[in-house]
Amino acid sequence: MTKVQVGTIQMSCVADKAENLRKAQQKIREAAAQGAQIVCLQELFTSLYFCDEENYDNFSLAEAIPGPSTEILCELAKELRVVIIASLFEKRTQGLYHNTVAVLDADGSYLGKYRKMHIPDDPAYYEKFYFTPGDLGYKVFRTKYATIGVLICWDQWYPEAARITSLKGAEILFYPTAIGWATAQDAETNDEQYQAWQTIQRSHSVANGVPVVSVNRVGYEQAGAMKFWGGSFITNAFGRILYQGSHEEEEVHVQQLDLAASDRYRTHWPFLRDRRIDSYQPIEKRFIDDEA
Repeated sequence: MTKVQVGTIQMSCVADKAENLRKAQQKIREAAAQGAQIVCLQELFTSLYFCDEENYDNFSLAEAIPGPSTEILCELAKELRVVIIASLFEKRTQGLYHNTVAVLDADGSYLGKYRKMHIPDDPAYYEKFYFTPGDLGYKVFRTKYATIGVLICWDQWYPEAARITSLKGAEILFYPTAIGWATAQDAETNDEQYQAWQTIQRSHSVANGVPVVSVNRVGYEQAGAMKFWGGSFITNAFGRILYQGSHEEEEVHVQQLDLAASDRYRTHWPFLRDRRIDSYQPIEKRFIDDEA
């Protein structure tokens, strides 16, 4: 297939995990009714963004993958004949947890998981308290409709992650995300942060010649102290914005992507051809000191 219908679900969440899952299922149905073949949910869509605090009680939100949520979503994927990208809090074993995406194919089969590699630790984003860094490497999933790569939120700031996933054959890069503004911030700072967030991901599209699909949550959380900024967006294979969601509203959007366009862009802008892979060994260092 060269043309694929991609659905994005930008939604707000509540404290009730079962209610969030029901809401996500309904919105997946809406996307499928609009023709979506691949549907991507936001990061940790079954709960509020709990990483705003270091609270041991929040570990009770985690589950096995595959597990209860993937079982429900596999049935839905099979019924609607859609691929579902589902970001979940994974309990791997006692005391070991990951921020993980499960990929479910259009026949209802579980294709596998990707565990978030880059884990932030910032005010209101205390993810290192909860998540062990991923140990599965960068992954691609050969679904019925396309070969896709999935990375998660903080991964989106790292060109290495996008490059490796693209080199492994991803035809589309998906980024389930949870990122917001502190409500005490001024509008100029908010805009600067959003533009940086979008620009870095658009650059992955340009550098690798693949579409990017970034799906964020929306709404006020943390007792109103954090406004998740929505703004989910989709690019073509050269970074052009095809769709951008609002900062305020829940949205279900379906966008057609032409996967054949990657060959055209990569031919006319041959960044992959001209890579000097013989010169990149220094990238493996944390920092390069001139004195060393």
